[in-house]
Amino acid sequence: MEEKKLYYYESYDVAVIGAGHAGCEAALACARLGLNTIMFTVSMDSIALMPCNPNIGGTSKGHLVREIDALGGEMGKNIDKTYIQSKMLNVSKGPAVHSLRAQADKQDYTHEMRKTVENQPNLCVKQGEICEILVDNMCVTGVRTYSNAVYPCKAAIICTGTYLKARCIYGDVSHYTGPNGLPAANHLTECLKSLGIEMYRFKTGTPARIDKRSIDFSKMEEQFGDEKVVPFSFETDRASLNREQVSCWLTYTNEETHEIIRGNIDRSPLYSGAIEGTGPRYCPSIEDKVMKFPDKERHQVFIEPEGNYTNEMYISGMSSSLPEDVQYRMYRSVPGLENAKIVRNAYAIEYDCINPMQLKPSLEFKTISGLFSAGQMNGSSGYEEAAAQGLIAGINAARKLTGKEPVILDRSQAYIGVLIDDLVTKETHEPYRMMTSRAEYRLLLRQDNADLRLTKIGYEVGLISEERYQKLLEKEQLIAEETERLKNKMLGGSAKVQEFLTEHGSVPLRTAISMADMIMRPELNYDMLAELDPERKPLPEDVREQVEIELKYSGYIERQQRQVDQFKKTEGRKIPAEFDYDAVPSLRIEARQKLKQIRPENIGQASRISGVSPADISVLLVYMKQN
Repeated sequence: MEEKKLYYYESYDVAVIGAGHAGCEAALACARLGLNTIMFTVSMDSIALMPCNPNIGGTSKGHLVREIDALGGEMGKNIDKTYIQSKMLNVSKGPAVHSLRAQADKQDYTHEMRKTVENQPNLCVKQGEICEILVDNMCVTGVRTYSNAVYPCKAAIICTGTYLKARCIYGDVSHYTGPNGLPAANHLTECLKSLGIEMYRFKTGTPARIDKRSIDFSKMEEQFGDEKVVPFSFETDRASLNREQVSCWLTYTNEETHEIIRGNIDRSPLYSGAIEGTGPRYCPSIEDKVMKFPDKERHQVFIEPEGNYTNEMYISGMSSSLPEDVQYRMYRSVPGLENAKIVRNAYAIEYDCINPMQLKPSLEFKTISGLFSAGQMNGSSGYEEAAAQGLIAGINAARKLTGKEPVILDRSQAYIGVLIDDLVTKETHEPYRMMTSRAEYRLLLRQDNADLRLTKIGYEVGLISEERYQKLLEKEQLIAEETERLKNKMLGGSAKVQEFLTEHGSVPLRTAISMADMIMRPELNYDMLAELDPERKPLPEDVREQVEIELKYSGYIERQQRQVDQFKKTEGRKIPAEFDYDAVPSLRIEARQKLKQIRPENIGQASRISGVSPADISVLLVYMKQN
């Protein structure tokens, strides 16, 4: 058979494969760091597409978006421009788990991000399917499209999302397409396998979209946004967020719904064996919820608008792959949806992804120099997890090509550090979702202090402007000065003070205490104490927030900081890249196999590998000390 002719085009520093949330962040990072970058997409209409839920943020995911912004990424700015409802979650709990979530106008979100990437200097966007990554001596040299166009490059970042050999399924209907009926990427998998990359088959799902005009909202509970809107981006002017918000709605499934599902479970591809991929544990389909939790009498269903200029409503909590006729009966059994008209059927989607343990913490493949991977390609789920990985992969691809050390955030620095460490260290046999419970130092990794933790790193990388960096330094100074002032300002038991304490249900003073100690009382806060503090200067809201949190939770924060100090010691014990684990006596076979497979960079990472016990770590430490 005659070989097809290859056509060579202009060369680039970096090629980004995919233009979803990971691809956009990766491409923008590379271009903003001065690298000539090209981003490929199977369809220009899929740039920053939101094929599933119409929101950004949420529990723990809001932390990721704030961290992306603190490092110089784009997601936070984009949702601030395009939100239609904003809400701070978990406000009844401590600040460590407060998480911002915003409903997005899906079309506006995509259009705004497309405008950003298309107008970014050093960045070219190209519609085309990449079918091969060209490698010479296990180093990336270029990429080839399905049309045999070759673009030489020095690094490539795979951000294929759920498009790789994608298959959408509901009932006995099966389409080899990407989400929302867009083209799938069908040809890259074989290339990756030929390069020795281990692949997984995962699946996720999405619920139906229903015509707003067919919904009876009088049978549902209205869900409003917050009156005081908090931005995702630390650069967004809060005044610009004052706009009219739309409502979401809450309803519930019932026994009739569950009976319809149970009676047709044999027609679900999830249970008939038609779906091969492993689904997400923490975002199950309604079939899974009903079958796995038979004691539950009802499940929450949120009705969420997809935008200002569409009647499509997203039925959150009822993703499904049941046949179309069953979907109609199932949705119409829910209060308020009795006359529902389905605009888009619910479906499951299968796709190829990699075993992320093949990656370094920099998100570069261990065996192929210059090849990086980010997003759902790495076995994660969610827009926010994808964007966070895309940003780090983009930063590290740029740093590799400019001869700099990679940026690796550890578990004590950021949720992004937890996310990537979990992916590259722990075995993931299902789509990974970020949760606050995964972050052991979450009291330090709050969303409110993401800029204080990470903006200096973003500045050193080159993604944060001098002006923004100077504002951060000023903020740090104001926080430090005010905290110190409050620790030194004493309050005595004057009549005014005692009266104030009685009015606020606080114990009167027997001896003088500092203002800082007063703030630590659970019933009092920084702003309430203003009337007892005439010397107080007006400070920005974000400064006041940090001062109060740092003082009120100082005991817990100090204790967690001591834990971090211990953690840093193990992270600091580096393991040589070519360490011979076979030479370590008394190391268990399973531990030896896992350590050789993953090649941890330090003792801390080694200790988190599944199958490596504390006893194995002790043996390893003794051997390293002796040798």
